[in-house]
Amino acid sequence: MARQQKHFDTRFNAGLLHPRYWGTWLVILILSLFGILPAFIRDPMSRVLAKLVMRIATKPISIARINISQCLPELTPDEVDSLIRDNVEAFILILLSQAEMLFRSNDHIKRRVQLQGFENVTQARAAGHPIIFIMPHVWPMEYAGLRVNIEIPMVTMAKAHRNGLFNWFSNRLRSSQGGRVYMREAGIRALLSELKKDNSFFYLPDEDLGPEQSVFAPFFGTTKATLPVVGRLAKAGNAKVFPVKIGYDKKAMVFHTTILPALDPDSMVTKEDESLVLNQIVEQVIKAYPEQYMWFLKILKTRPPGEAELY
Repeated sequence: MARQQKHFDTRFNAGLLHPRYWGTWLVILILSLFGILPAFIRDPMSRVLAKLVMRIATKPISIARINISQCLPELTPDEVDSLIRDNVEAFILILLSQAEMLFRSNDHIKRRVQLQGFENVTQARAAGHPIIFIMPHVWPMEYAGLRVNIEIPMVTMAKAHRNGLFNWFSNRLRSSQGGRVYMREAGIRALLSELKKDNSFFYLPDEDLGPEQSVFAPFFGTTKATLPVVGRLAKAGNAKVFPVKIGYDKKAMVFHTTILPALDPDSMVTKEDESLVLNQIVEQVIKAYPEQYMWFLKILKTRPPGEAELY
């Protein structure tokens, strides 16, 4: 079993109809209905719901406030509050939209997700390279992954949800373009194996995975523990590494997705260099759409020796 590639089974099974999932089925039905609504109707509704979430999501908002204050110390308290309100609104808007990726056509997805810079990916693949896309945890990251998966074969990796039905639904969405979704336990070896099969994937370098093998590097106005594995993966899998940014344009009601130029392999020779480069990429992507980053994550959980815990 230890050698078996672990990926999610997205086939339907009768166990998903168990009464303990009936409440989840109702949520999925509601999300599906929102997913097929036109954006000009759905978006204003999300803004109203965001006001309710601001009142009840006290713990996530507290984490977001700590993160923003640490990363962007130049912001005034009022500016921090404004950014949090915009962040919650972006979360609700994209949550209510996501089901469209499962139920709407590829032509619809291409209209909704405007893709720029993909010619660089095409050139790299023509030269025989699979691709590692670098993107932090932003609310519309699923849109970026699905949009790119329309163009090239992709795999991804995700943490399992405790709710089996939601786990099935979210991974059906992620694999709707034929991509395979690995469990996190599959590890780096599974991703390396996929690179050698000419499959590409997104790597999210901003998650705090603890002190083991992580390197501390500057990050905005603070310091962050970063796991430097991309350089080794790219070298072993003969892959090119492309940063990606995505953000929702409320006026045009489309997602702008941009593939940035490939990273220079020489910039990631040492773990310290790679950690610095990865953090700089995360900063660059967040700065493009700061209100659409997942500020509620405990991205600063691991602190340098001698520093107090933040959460």
